[in-house]
Amino acid sequence: MRAYAAEETLLFSPRVPQAGEDALRVVYSYPNSYCVGITSLGYQLVWAFLATHPKVTVSRCFLDAHEPLPPCPHLLGFSLSWELDYANVLTLLERSGCSLLAEERSEGQPLVFGGGPCLTGNPETYAAFFDVVLLGDGEELLADFVAAVVACRSAGASRKETLVALSAVPGVYVPSLYRVEYLDGGAGGIASITPRLPAVPPSVTKQTYRGKQLAASTVVSPRMAWPDIFMVEVARSCPEQCRFCSASYLTLPFRAPPLDGGLLDTIEAGLSVTNRLGLLGASVTQHPQFASLLDHLLQPRFEGVRLSIASVRAATVTPALAAALSGHGTQSLTVALESGSERLRRVVNKKLTNDEIVACVRAAEAGGLRALKLYGMVGVPGEVEEDVDATIAMLRELRKLAPRLRLTLGCSTFVPKPHTPFQWYGVDKAADARLTRLAAACRSLNVAFRPESYKWSLIQALLSRGDRRLAPLLLAVRGFGDSLGSYRRAFKQLAAEGVPLPPMEWYVHRHHDFTSHGQDVLPWAHLNGPLPTATLAAHAAEAKTLMDAPPDPGFPFDQELAAVELPVFVPVARSDVGEVDLDDG
Repeated sequence: MRAYAAEETLLFSPRVPQAGEDALRVVYSYPNSYCVGITSLGYQLVWAFLATHPKVTVSRCFLDAHEPLPPCPHLLGFSLSWELDYANVLTLLERSGCSLLAEERSEGQPLVFGGGPCLTGNPETYAAFFDVVLLGDGEELLADFVAAVVACRSAGASRKETLVALSAVPGVYVPSLYRVEYLDGGAGGIASITPRLPAVPPSVTKQTYRGKQLAASTVVSPRMAWPDIFMVEVARSCPEQCRFCSASYLTLPFRAPPLDGGLLDTIEAGLSVTNRLGLLGASVTQHPQFASLLDHLLQPRFEGVRLSIASVRAATVTPALAAALSGHGTQSLTVALESGSERLRRVVNKKLTNDEIVACVRAAEAGGLRALKLYGMVGVPGEVEEDVDATIAMLRELRKLAPRLRLTLGCSTFVPKPHTPFQWYGVDKAADARLTRLAAACRSLNVAFRPESYKWSLIQALLSRGDRRLAPLLLAVRGFGDSLGSYRRAFKQLAAEGVPLPPMEWYVHRHHDFTSHGQDVLPWAHLNGPLPTATLAAHAAEAKTLMDAPPDPGFPFDQELAAVELPVFVPVARSDVGEVDLDDG
C-alpha cells in the first residue's frame, strides 16, 4: 500500500492524528482490488470525509493492499457497488479476525457497517453480515452516523445499546432489530417485517442529498482503473425513469450543480493536477447548462485535456459533440438503446424513436468517431420474439447507414432491481435463447457482439431479490466456487439439511403480485426509497397496459428515414441513457 499511496495526488488535506488522542478508529474497505476501489467516486467521498473528521482516524483496506491497520478498530466499513463482491466482504472480515455473522460478534469486535448502491437497494441478502447499513447518500448520512457512534462510545454504551441508538438516526438501518416472519413454515414468501423493540422505527427511509455541489475526485493516481483521471459528478439520478433502472429510480430526484461557483471551479481544481477529465452521471447531457459546459471545455487552453463523458443520450448526439469527444481522445461512443422495437421502448419508458437512433449514428460518424457501441437488453418484461426481430433489423440498417463505424452490440439480460417498477418481475427464461439469436445475427452483419452471461444474470437476480434466509447459502457457496452450478449445489445441500428455503427459481424467475389486493411483501418492504410502493405499482400497471400493444413490424428504413436531419445540439429532457467508455481512445 505504501507504493500505491506514494503515487497518489490528494485534492484534500487529511487530518494528522495526534499522539495519544482517543479518536474513533475506523477501517474503511472496498471489497476489490486497489485499482478498482480507488476509482470509485463514492469510496473516495467517504474516505475523504473520515480522513478529515476531527474525531476519527481511518485506514484504507482493499483486497490486495491496505494501510497500517489499528488494533481493535471501533468501526469496519465497506462500500459495496457490485453484488458479487459480497464474497470479498467475507474474505476481508476473516482477515480482520472479525466474526462473519453479526449475531456472533462480541463487545470487543468492531461494528461492521456498509453502504453503496447494492446495500441501499436491498441490504436483506447480506443483512446477516452487517451490524449497520447506511441507506442513501453519504453526504447526508455520514456526519450524523459518526456523531452518534462517538456519543455512544463516550457514554460507555454497550454494543446493543449502540445499535438501538443508531437505529434512531435517519437512514441508518440495523437489520438485527427487525423480525422477519415467513409463510409455509419458513419456505414461502414473507408474512411480515416488524421492529423487535418499541424504540425502533417501523421503517427506514433512504436519505437524499440535495446540496448544489456533487461529488468530485479527492485523489488521482496512475494506478486507477482509468489512470490519472479526475472525476466530477455532473448530474445525479436521471429524469427519464426507465422502468428497469435503479440508477434512475433509486437516486431520484435528478440534480445538477450550477456551473458558476460550483462545477467549473471543481473542474479547474482537478485539471491543475492532471490532464484527464471524466464527467460522471447517469444523465450528463441533460445538465441544463451542458452546452455551456462543453463550450467551456473546448477552449484552446484545454486542448491537451483527454475528455471522457460517462453518459451521452442518443437524442443529444450531434456532429459537434462527437467531434469534441474525438478531438479530446475519445474514439468510441456508447449509447443505450435497449431494443430496436419502439413498442418495447415504450413499455420500459425509454423515450427514444427510430429517427433519433438514425440521427445519433449519422452524427457519430460525421463527427469523426471511429466506433459506436450500442447497449441492449433481452428478457425485458413484455418482450416477444418480434421485438428481437426488430433489434436485428435495426442493426442491419445501421450497418448500411454507417459503414465506416465499428459497431458493437453489448447486451444484458433483464435483472429485476429493488425500488423500480419492474421489481416485481422475474428473469425471463427465454432470454438465453434470444442472446443466442442476436449473436448469430451479429456475426452475419459484421457487428461485434458483447453479451453479459445469462448464467451470471441469474446469480445477480438472486442477490438482487434475496432475503436474509440466503446467509447460509452465501457461506456455503464460498466452498464450491462462483459458478451458477455452485449456487444450485448450495441450494440442494441446504434442502438436504432441512433448512427452510424456497428454491432458486422462486427467487430468480417468480413474478410477484403488484396489485393492491394481493401485493406480495418484498424483502425491502420496510425500507423506503424515493417513491412510495403505490407509485411504483402504478408505473408497473402502466407498463403492463403497453405490453398488450401489437409488436413492431421491424425497424423501418427508407429514403425518408435516411434523410433525417441532424439536430442542433440542445440538451433536452428526454430520450435514452448511454455512456462513453472511460478507457476508450
